Amino acid sequence: MNVLGYLQKLGKAIMLPIAILPVAAILLRLGQPDMLNIAFMAQAGGAIFGQLPLLFAIGIAVGLSEDDAGAAGLAGAIGYLVLTEAAKTINAEINMSFFGGIIAGVVAGHIYNRFHQTALPAYLAFFGGKRLVPIMTGLSTLVLAGIAGVVWPPVQNAIDAFGHAVANAGALGQFAYGTLNRALIPVGLHHILNSIFWFGLGDCTKVTYEVANALNNVCLAPDVAKSLIVGGSVPGIDGSVIQEVAAEVTRGDLHRFFAGDPNAGVFMTGFFPIMMFGLPGAALAMYLAAPKDRRAQVGGILFSVALTAFLTGVTEPLEFMFMFLAPVLYIIHAVLTGISLVVTNALGILDGFGFSAGLFDFVINWGLATKPGLLIVVGLCFSVVYFCIFYFAIKWFDIPTPGRERDVQNMGHQKAAEDMQSLAAEYTKALGGLENLAQIDACITRLRLKVQDMTKVDELQIKALGASGIVKLNQQDLQVVLGPQAEVIAGVMKKQSD
Repeated sequence: MNVLGYLQKLGKAIMLPIAILPVAAILLRLGQPDMLNIAFMAQAGGAIFGQLPLLFAIGIAVGLSEDDAGAAGLAGAIGYLVLTEAAKTINAEINMSFFGGIIAGVVAGHIYNRFHQTALPAYLAFFGGKRLVPIMTGLSTLVLAGIAGVVWPPVQNAIDAFGHAVANAGALGQFAYGTLNRALIPVGLHHILNSIFWFGLGDCTKVTYEVANALNNVCLAPDVAKSLIVGGSVPGIDGSVIQEVAAEVTRGDLHRFFAGDPNAGVFMTGFFPIMMFGLPGAALAMYLAAPKDRRAQVGGILFSVALTAFLTGVTEPLEFMFMFLAPVLYIIHAVLTGISLVVTNALGILDGFGFSAGLFDFVINWGLATKPGLLIVVGLCFSVVYFCIFYFAIKWFDIPTPGRERDVQNMGHQKAAEDMQSLAAEYTKALGGLENLAQIDACITRLRLKVQDMTKVDELQIKALGASGIVKLNQQDLQVVLGPQAEVIAGVMKKQSD
């Protein structure tokens, strides 16, 4: 398998454990003292965040297995536990974090594909087939643990150095990350970049304390937290009484934000102005730039994907509507995202999300954010900037955004969502038929396909059916951006192929 195609598959697999984060974030946030003050609810959400590396191992193993097998997930969990715990016996300072989950998940997924149909001699037959997968995974990761005990410390230092180099680069690092985040979306590799910053960058220790009969959390530098004891006070917080000092270090910008780190959110805040305000402004510009007789045709889709971006932070359906029709505008969009991260951090605004930078996360996390009201002002400014740049660029340079295409007369025609069987069949036909589809997968917004013959793919028909965009990674790997219905369509297509 080529590297780009494999990374596409890995990115899709990572989305399985990440998909649980919105629920975890809601539980964790609503359970806090300043919200519903329900401790067991907060603990439920915190437990998911605390075990995210393990969930990575399980989810990636399932995602990489040939048939989304539960046995692969079990093997991923075993592999993660063996890898991380055994490596610590060699070097107690090792913290593989979510990288350990990714490594274990990759190993388990491939071992499942290799051994799940293996037959053993009669006297060992009980351990054959899928039962063999966790055993082989455990043995393989035991070997890797021995290697990691020696190799991982310098790797860990290099990863930390990279993350801190970007963080310490200030505005330049923030701009580079924000720009790359959007630039990698066409090939679906932004999830891998995000994993480093959201789940692996920086660390702190969560401290639970009581003040005025209310429990609160703060995440402090590990060296500071080591000096604290239960019953003592938190430095700088008058009247506080420490109830608990976490035994494990919290890592990553996202984790630290929800743990109460007042410095977390550097690599998340800047996405709110773009997803909630900027891209909807671009959608309005594309609508008004379309000929009047075609606005009704494209308006429904443009405003629906703009509303999706505003509410949930899922922007891919909207981005793919101009990504290939107007690549210059997409480059501008990526640059503006980088600028947004710089601006929000320069203004001292800090916010975070459990899933993405949409209204739902913004409202729920208002109490944890720093200067959230100012974030709305920044967002409105970016909305105006996006609208002006997109509208005048489309007009002056005659850019063929939705409604202005010269060769796609049916662009924007969406089949009824309730007729998924028929819609999936039409997509299958436009992709060259079932015989042309070697592999069918999906993530949140995309069909991820491997085709036998790319020349049989009818791109115009696929777009006419409602697809926002098409990405050809190579001569076999293809992505079709459908929006939230992608997984449903993929499921129907798989059943049709059985």
